[in-house]
Amino acid sequence: MRKFYIITNLLKDKTLETTHRIQKYIEEHGKECVLATPERILPEGTDCILVLGGDGTLIRAARDMHAYDVPILGINIGTLGYLTEVELQNVEEALDRLFEGDTQVERRMMLVGTINDEREELAFNDVVITRLGVLRVIHFKLYVNGELLNTYHADGIIVSTPTGSTAYNLSAGGPIVEPTASIIVVTPICSHALNTSSIVLSANDEIMIEIMPDREGHEQIVGLSFDGEHNLELNTGDRVVIQKSKSETELLKLSDISFLERMRWKMKGN
Repeated sequence: MRKFYIITNLLKDKTLETTHRIQKYIEEHGKECVLATPERILPEGTDCILVLGGDGTLIRAARDMHAYDVPILGINIGTLGYLTEVELQNVEEALDRLFEGDTQVERRMMLVGTINDEREELAFNDVVITRLGVLRVIHFKLYVNGELLNTYHADGIIVSTPTGSTAYNLSAGGPIVEPTASIIVVTPICSHALNTSSIVLSANDEIMIEIMPDREGHEQIVGLSFDGEHNLELNTGDRVVIQKSKSETELLKLSDISFLERMRWKMKGN
């Protein structure tokens, strides 16, 4: 690899000291390096995107860069950094391996949500519908490939990629999924009914969620988010169609640590 593009979380590297240190190391080894601008336009011929920050920074970069089909390496200068591959103290060793092309690529699926047949948004982790403001359950119907699966009375619902299974989905009691799998996980949030566990669907399935009136027949206003961002409001009668996106994210993998071992270490399990 010869040409690199660096995306930095400016809240975690305010003076760009770490960014410039990495840029200098790359250029001292005869390679090219470009720092990202707010427009996020990737220079032609870029071989690798380096993302400096934590999981949130990497997730945003995956969405912003989805059209370029260039692999991403996450460098953790945050806290947990579950998705990032390299810790800051090992960055020079990681760059040396990139220079030699000593890497593997993991392809991670993404989701696309279409709101009322109009607006589209991408998600690397999850699409979430939740209640807004007033502490009351929300009512919605879930269809799979046009067939009604269930009517829910719950605090919300999470539609997750395998990568996102260890995020909000896990906190809501959903299953952990191997991140390179090709499935979709649907997890109700605090459902007010029995036997409403998570549902694992094929990545080829089309999921449609329709917002219903509340129990008194009044209009509902609920929240919709993609990876915790692009927070939108939905009203009674609104529909969101969620499918596997044609875009994928390529994450560079340098270590031989398995998914299970990494999960155990990052989450400090036993």
